[in-house]
Amino acid sequence: MNNSPPASDRPAFAFGRNWARFARHHLDDQVLAIAERSLVEFLGVPSLAGRSFLDVGCGSGLFSLAAYRLGASRVTSFDVDPDSVACCRELRRRASDPAHWDLREGSVLDPAFMARLDPADVVYSWGVLHHTGRMWEAIQAAASRIAPGGVFYLAIYNRAQGWRFHDDGSFGPSTFWLREKRLYNALPTLLQRGVEGLFGALWSGLTLLRGGDPFREVREHRLRTRGMSWIVDLRDWLGGYPYEFASVEEIQAFCCERLGLQIKRLLPRSGTRNNEFLLSRNRD
Repeated sequence: MNNSPPASDRPAFAFGRNWARFARHHLDDQVLAIAERSLVEFLGVPSLAGRSFLDVGCGSGLFSLAAYRLGASRVTSFDVDPDSVACCRELRRRASDPAHWDLREGSVLDPAFMARLDPADVVYSWGVLHHTGRMWEAIQAAASRIAPGGVFYLAIYNRAQGWRFHDDGSFGPSTFWLREKRLYNALPTLLQRGVEGLFGALWSGLTLLRGGDPFREVREHRLRTRGMSWIVDLRDWLGGYPYEFASVEEIQAFCCERLGLQIKRLLPRSGTRNNEFLLSRNRD
């Protein structure tokens, strides 16, 4: 299960600065509405009223804000990246700094920090734990904060193989992207922008070859990706390192057989994108 990234609490990629750009330039009422809808639809509930919410690796804070607006009784957000914490703090300020929304800086890989967090009815970690450098340890730590009868909404990059254009719009094997991310983060900023342009052009060409419209897909990207921005997602994908990945079967074996969780819902991917899991813990 080990993809051998560096064992580091701090990502090589500047996730927080990327999220700050998203919050400044792309986060509007439509994005927030899309985020809220995606959250309750996957959880299978009409709202979060009466439920506590723990956002593990809160990034921009978008889904913490969504949980607050959906009526969560307590929202706790944390991230290891100070820039992400600052971004989330700004979103909390826009919500008038509610007393039941707690924001902290800390690492999911820090046992003492995690022990200070109260268990939550909904533990949320979407596309985060595969960037810690110690993914399996991070999944176990996040799962430890599920309250009895609670759920864990987890999204982890799929293990993809083969050089083909996958049904979800991604292409290439996961091992190639691991090498690409290492290279991207070693480049100066100007060359990183060049890599983004190159892969944007390649993606556009492949989209046209399969009969798609790249301009329309960019415009509609937020509707298909929980409110995300195409350019922010592109930079996050190209630079997101450390980078690990796992098949559905690997996550299922770890979470169900080792951690004793049950899968309530599963949204699998054929390519490199995130497999989504809704995992539950019994009350006893």
